[in-house]
Amino acid sequence: MKNRSYARIHQSKEYLAPLGDINYRSLFGGYSLTVENVVFAMVSEGELYLRACEQSEVYFVARASESLVYNKRGRAIALNYYHVDEGLWRDRQKLLQLSTDALFSARREKSRLKAQQRLKDLPNLTHSLEMMLWEVGIADVRTLHAYGAKRSWIKLRHLKKGLGVQVLLALAGAICGVHEAALPAATRRELVEWGHLYAQRHTR
Repeated sequence: MKNRSYARIHQSKEYLAPLGDINYRSLFGGYSLTVENVVFAMVSEGELYLRACEQSEVYFVARASESLVYNKRGRAIALNYYHVDEGLWRDRQKLLQLSTDALFSARREKSRLKAQQRLKDLPNLTHSLEMMLWEVGIADVRTLHAYGAKRSWIKLRHLKKGLGVQVLLALAGAICGVHEAALPAATRRELVEWGHLYAQRHTR
C-alpha cells in the first residue's frame, strides 16, 4: 500500500508540476501534498484527494465523489478532501485547474487564519497553555513560530519546572498545524529524546 501511495505521489508531482515545488509528509495515516508549506491535497492508500473549496465543490458534488475518511480510535472522520477518480486523472487540464483552485483557496484560508488566530486556536494548545506562553513573552502565532518548539518549551520550563515532553510535542504539533499524534515518528522520537536529555541536565 505504501508503494502505491508513493507511486501516486510521484504521479501527482508530475501532473501538477506547474503548481510549483510539491513536497509531501506523513499525515493522518497518509501523506499531505504541499506547495510552500500550504496543504492542498492528500494521498491515502494510493489515492489522491484534493482539498475542497468553493470553486471545486460543484464539480465533486455533481459526481458524488467520495470524501477522505480518517479513522481515529475507531471513529470515522470525513475530512474536507475529495477523491480524484480515473476519469479526472485522464483529464489533466481539469485536474490541474481543480488543484490550482485547491491551492489558491488553501493559501487564502491560511493567510486569513494567520491574521485572526490566537495561540489557543492552534492544534494542541489549551487556554491555560496560551496563558503560560503569554507569561514568557510568546503572545502570538508569529512569535511561537519564530522561537520554535524547543526554545518555547525551555522558556515555559523556566516558568514551570518539571514541564513534561508532552508539552514539547504539543508545541511542535501546533507549529506544524497538526495534532501532536500526527507528527512524523522520527520527529516525535527526536523531540522526546532531546526533551528527556534536557530535563536530566537541568534538574541536577
